[in-house]
Amino acid sequence: MLEFIPVKLRLPLKFGAEIIDSLKIAHVELPAYGAIGRGETPLSAAWAWPGEESFTERENMMTEFCKFIAGNYPVPANGDDPMSAGYKLLTGKLDGLLEKFNTLNKCNMPHLAALICVSAFDIALHDAWGLANDLPTYKMYNRNFMTHDLAWFYNDPQFAGLYPEDFFVRELPSTLPVWHLVGGKDLLTPAELTGSEPVDGFPVTLQEWIKRDGLTCLKIKLTGRDAKWDYERLTAVGTIALQYGCKAISPDFNCLVTDPQYVDDILDKLALEHPEISEILLYVEQPFPYDLENNRIDVHSCSNRKPLFMDESAHDWQLVRLGLSLGWNGVALKVCKTQTGALLSACWAKQHGMQLMVQDLTNPMLATVPHIQLAAHVGTIMGVECNAPQFCPEASLPDEKIRPGVYERRNGQVRLDHLKGNGLGY
Repeated sequence: MLEFIPVKLRLPLKFGAEIIDSLKIAHVELPAYGAIGRGETPLSAAWAWPGEESFTERENMMTEFCKFIAGNYPVPANGDDPMSAGYKLLTGKLDGLLEKFNTLNKCNMPHLAALICVSAFDIALHDAWGLANDLPTYKMYNRNFMTHDLAWFYNDPQFAGLYPEDFFVRELPSTLPVWHLVGGKDLLTPAELTGSEPVDGFPVTLQEWIKRDGLTCLKIKLTGRDAKWDYERLTAVGTIALQYGCKAISPDFNCLVTDPQYVDDILDKLALEHPEISEILLYVEQPFPYDLENNRIDVHSCSNRKPLFMDESAHDWQLVRLGLSLGWNGVALKVCKTQTGALLSACWAKQHGMQLMVQDLTNPMLATVPHIQLAAHVGTIMGVECNAPQFCPEASLPDEKIRPGVYERRNGQVRLDHLKGNGLGY
């Protein structure tokens, strides 16, 4: 079964040059391995498909591609676990399906948007695998249940005898520090209120959110084009962060920077003029263009200053490998690029000394669960980003009754104690 769940955002969310006020969530129920697995993912066209077409046109094309995938999603071959089946799809069939779809529909959907569409099916496959075996899926990424070790996936003997489970944390945490997204349009203080803000019982300003949720980690959306605005925004949020005792901030330049000097200058100026803010700047997220292969920018100067994390560029572990050679030293994982791909990227990165983060795509409802499960199991530089409680809290209210700690950010944390049961823990 495939359906699309519309979600209205209570506040506009800015992605680069675009501002969106709604999302569609793809919901998949997939029969496999003798069980029915579930997967959800937000079809975030603004993030995955920057282009001249309207947001609605791109989003509609993504829903059509989901339908196209539903009619062409391969049944796992006999004996194939979801890692093997997912890998075969990602490395073999997906490009052909995308090319055929683009030709039929006269569009140019990029690979990243296609990954998002496929991810709901891939997540559902991993869920069904665990359900069919009466086990939590994360207890099965090992030699007892997987057909191949990681050397098969990477074609690399250094991974012989190793499985994803070998790269998971030894002891699963009961809570994770939660990151709050400070969008480009977000209000910081009560002085910025205009009277047009929603009155729905949820905070509106950053200061209100910090007080209510006890936030300690702030991700700051910047333009990547206006250095003066970016610096002033970074220092304004950083000042508030210090005022309320936050532990970490991270600037996100939205892939629009083309010269590392842009980032270097901002980091150097911050260190000189606001050393306390610079001290809590934990890492920098994806300043440079999506297409890493055609934008092979040497970024060592940036990563020598602060950890530099790939996000949109990290479609798969091979691009993570390319990123490492260019100077990137961290990877921001997203389950919207498929559970299979996220795990392969995580294991390769950890084996090569890269740090990890798990980033949000405004994942509400069921989509929150595999997102947080990934962060808890692979281990991150600090916690997990969860911004659905900011932008669409009401969408998850039914889920919150079942898994309250997952959707309630309290004392700067999300809780994992309600993520129990077989499969992915829904």
